[in-house]
Amino acid sequence: MKHRLNVSLWAGFLVVLSAPVTYLSVFIRYPATRDVPWATLLIFAAGLALIARGLRRAYREPLLYRGKIAGAILMALGVAIFGLFGFGTFYLARQLPPSRGAPHVGQKAPDFTLPDKDGNPVTLSKLIDAGAGGADRANGVLLIFYRGYW
Repeated sequence: MKHRLNVSLWAGFLVVLSAPVTYLSVFIRYPATRDVPWATLLIFAAGLALIARGLRRAYREPLLYRGKIAGAILMALGVAIFGLFGFGTFYLARQLPPSRGAPHVGQKAPDFTLPDKDGNPVTLSKLIDAGAGGADRANGVLLIFYRGYW
């Protein structure tokens, strides 16, 4: 009896290899798939399921399908790639360096000038001084600091 090529093994491994590539090239652009990479995890699951299907075929029907050794190796590599992706995404990417220079709660903000939505310069001290005046003026300033990658 002639052996058939176990396509599920190789197709599954290609799908597993494509998961990190699609994450880095497509899914990382959008916060819905970057913060929790659910689409990439589904691609990994589909690839590992295909490898498992091919491995099951190789062990259940060894006279018909090849791939006992290659299937075990490809499954181990697929799980290792998935593990490295998970470690990098869920642990390493969340490790932010300590921010010694970040402002603390209640700390007075230094005076600065930034452009507003129309491109006109706005100074913090002028906003605060204007707020102390009339009722139609702003009576406070809300500053939001995002700690992260800048």
